[in-house]
Amino acid sequence: MTVLAGTLVMHEVNAGPIKVEIVGEQGSYQLLRDGEPYVVRGAGTQIAADLESLKRHGGNSVRTWNTDNPLLLDKAHELGITVSLCLDVRRERHGFDYDDPVAVQQQLEAMKAEVLKYRDHPALLTWMIGNELNMDYHNPRVYDAVNDISKMIHELDPFHPTTTATAGMNAEMAGVISSRAPDLDFISVQVYGGLFQIKPVIEAIDFDKPLMVTEWGTFGHWEVDKTSWGAPIELTSHEKAMTFQRGYEEIIRPLTGDLIGNYVFLWGYKQERTPTWYGLFTLDGKRTEAVDVMQQIWTGAAPLNPGPRLDRVVLNGLTAESSIRLHPGEIYPAEVDAHARDELSYKWELMRESSAQQIGGDPEEIPEKLSGLIADKSVQSISLTTPIETGAYRLFVYVYDEQGGAAHANIPFYVVADHEVGMEKRNVE
Repeated sequence: MTVLAGTLVMHEVNAGPIKVEIVGEQGSYQLLRDGEPYVVRGAGTQIAADLESLKRHGGNSVRTWNTDNPLLLDKAHELGITVSLCLDVRRERHGFDYDDPVAVQQQLEAMKAEVLKYRDHPALLTWMIGNELNMDYHNPRVYDAVNDISKMIHELDPFHPTTTATAGMNAEMAGVISSRAPDLDFISVQVYGGLFQIKPVIEAIDFDKPLMVTEWGTFGHWEVDKTSWGAPIELTSHEKAMTFQRGYEEIIRPLTGDLIGNYVFLWGYKQERTPTWYGLFTLDGKRTEAVDVMQQIWTGAAPLNPGPRLDRVVLNGLTAESSIRLHPGEIYPAEVDAHARDELSYKWELMRESSAQQIGGDPEEIPEKLSGLIADKSVQSISLTTPIETGAYRLFVYVYDEQGGAAHANIPFYVVADHEVGMEKRNVE
């Protein structure tokens, strides 16, 4: 694979810290590492095992959400990958009181211990002081604490810039950070569908510091259309891949000069409303079309063996946008439209709809899988027997090629009593 501009030249782990700095001025910022321009081709992950695939597809940096995996930095260094390391600053929405000076000081000391532990690691790129601390927050003193942590880092570590990651950005948030956390070297924003509105936001707030986009990717589950009973309608893996491509080509690439880096979300797998919503890989480790898109973005070269493309899934002849309501205990057809260069295999799963209400990526339980209701789960067209119990469900389909690629889609539906289905039909007519 061609060596990318900005890829880390290997150093010994015991060689000490590598200086990272930001140069330039508004509209023309640049990140330097070891005195050379460093172009971040990044993704978010906490798992050391994910780094080899990231490297293989052209990525050169990862961001974390905590410091729980110390082996991640060693593995990253071994592969020539840098790490934007996140200090897990406590969130107000989880009960932390930023009016409690003792608790705030204890947190500062805990963060100091983490900084001393990792400040000299040659894989370290930047310090991220907390993740989305502005989500459901009320006390702006959280950013006084962020500023104190940044000042502490600069005293102990003059080689790595500091930032904090916000959920979205607006003029009010920019004002809070500017006034209460001026010690930060740059600001990190996390946007999904909001990425496509970020240009006017940046222009309106006229921020005097460089930015990073430390989470971006598909549309969030809070940003999409919903069924009549409130189930979010997830994009297919192909639609997600096209969203990644558009996001980069239309927004991120033209913002070079204001942005000093970006990290796509998520290099791996995560349950958040569904098991497939945000991960670029499936639970069983297969890459989706979004990985192929990122490889082309990072390397300029399309993959030799692109994964399968899934265009549509239908249940009883309907798509998710139809808010499908079905009778209990009856049989309905479902089929998927997908294609690839080689032979495809299929896997269908039926789950209860997630009842999770968490925000900000807090951990969720994987919904219950229901067995015995799909006659043959390994074919393109299936017959689904709906559950007897009324309620919300979601039908998933996974399509695999012979090269480790996968595509997926799902379709929510609601099982209602017979008389309710009739009422729904009459209302439509």
